[in-house]
Amino acid sequence: MAYRVAQQMIYGSSVNYMNTTLSQLMESNLQASSQKKVNRPSDDPVGMSRILSYRDNLAAMDQYETNISMAEGWLNLADNTMVQTNTVVTRLKELAEQGSTGTLTGDNRSQIAAEARQLFQQLVAMGNTEFDGKSIFAGQKTNINPYEETLTLTTNQAGVVSNAGFRVNGYNDKTTLVQFLQSGALASGSTFRWTSDGGNTWNQGTVSDPGAPDRFQLSLGGVTLELDRGTAVTATAANNTNDSNGTWMWVRPTAIYKGDDEDSIAVDPLQGMGSTVTGTAAGVFANNVIVRIDQAGTLGSDVGYSYSLDGGVTWVLSNVSTPDASSSMASLNIPGGVLTLHSNGGNALDAGDMFIVRPRKALIMADISPTERIALNGIGKNIFGGIYQDPASNAARPVVIAGYSGATNLFETVGKLVAFLETNNQSGVQQCLADLRSSSQTILNYAADVGARENRLIVSKSVLDNLKLNQTEQLSTVEDVDISELMTRLAQQQLAYQSVLKSTSMIMNLSLMNYL
Repeated sequence: MAYRVAQQMIYGSSVNYMNTTLSQLMESNLQASSQKKVNRPSDDPVGMSRILSYRDNLAAMDQYETNISMAEGWLNLADNTMVQTNTVVTRLKELAEQGSTGTLTGDNRSQIAAEARQLFQQLVAMGNTEFDGKSIFAGQKTNINPYEETLTLTTNQAGVVSNAGFRVNGYNDKTTLVQFLQSGALASGSTFRWTSDGGNTWNQGTVSDPGAPDRFQLSLGGVTLELDRGTAVTATAANNTNDSNGTWMWVRPTAIYKGDDEDSIAVDPLQGMGSTVTGTAAGVFANNVIVRIDQAGTLGSDVGYSYSLDGGVTWVLSNVSTPDASSSMASLNIPGGVLTLHSNGGNALDAGDMFIVRPRKALIMADISPTERIALNGIGKNIFGGIYQDPASNAARPVVIAGYSGATNLFETVGKLVAFLETNNQSGVQQCLADLRSSSQTILNYAADVGARENRLIVSKSVLDNLKLNQTEQLSTVEDVDISELMTRLAQQQLAYQSVLKSTSMIMNLSLMNYL
């Protein structure tokens, strides 16, 4: 059967064929330009979903690489600082060995003390090391210097002065040695003498009453020493310079730590309770934990409670406490440790009462993989020691590094070494020599910790490189165009388009008018 073909049909079909072949050619041209076979979601909806997922993974890996690079900078600097610190400590041990020799005179020890004091100041500067303008040993207080030179007090008799029983004001670039000339409890007018040049010259002084309700004051040139009114001292004769007899005090250099710590865990009531029930927590907590009492009761009964690890957004329900036989305590198990509730004038708990467990945080953590984090910084007082005033304390105290004795406190040991060298105290120098060996071990232990973290970064970086290569290959498989196939297709589509154009122009020229 024959059909009549109108000119309009010819024109419409011709245009449609041209548009189709041109559209295919332009699509291939776009792929050639972008080198990608998926340029819009409509090209391959499932493929685009996979592409976006791969891109997200690669972006996360790029961030992990950035974090690793940053961590390498922090840790490399910490490593170098520990090496330099150990070099200084080694030199201090050499000076202590010289100063502990019995044949040296006071002038000899004073000469050694000059170098020891300079090395002490160098150690303080190392404790204040910064990376990119941020302190690496201050905990999370990266915008401050964690250490500041100051003065503290050492006595030859244990128990004469407590950490909270004195205050030193002012500054002196030499150790001040104080000798008491009257025994008994301090009183206004009690006599003493002091020297700031190693005993070459002595100055007489009397205890004064500054009007403070709990302290007396000793004026020592540019320094004032305040002691508790109840402080009892033992006198020695003015011509007796043997500091093993009587009460002697050294006002000497040290460094005070002003950074963060992770020493304790605070528990605060959020609502309810007043002061009738208090809480303490023990354990290792990564973040704050909110605990909510769900059922009214008492400490002596089973306490139903919930806890939240995300600030109250979600809750873990249906937990029950372990009651205490005395009815004055209840233990609530939570992730990381235990919250213990204590009676403080009452033991009643109401539904809705809440407590927040707040661990102190000092370490700066960086994500180096989807499941790994690493500490960038250090807590200075756990490395160099010094003195530190806990936020919950009323006085600064010498730092005792966890797991070690007080002998591992580097700044305190070096401060005492300077004091004993400047005041010609041979036995004190000998004790400092032994303590320096312990302090050196603390520095080496932290250096080993830093080295272990550096090695971990190397491994993580290698694993990350392999993962990134794998993700890139998978992304390329879905997204990238096959160049050889594309070039063949482009040639075919170009030929097809040219053929359509030529045949269309020939058809368009055909008309009955040509035969009239």
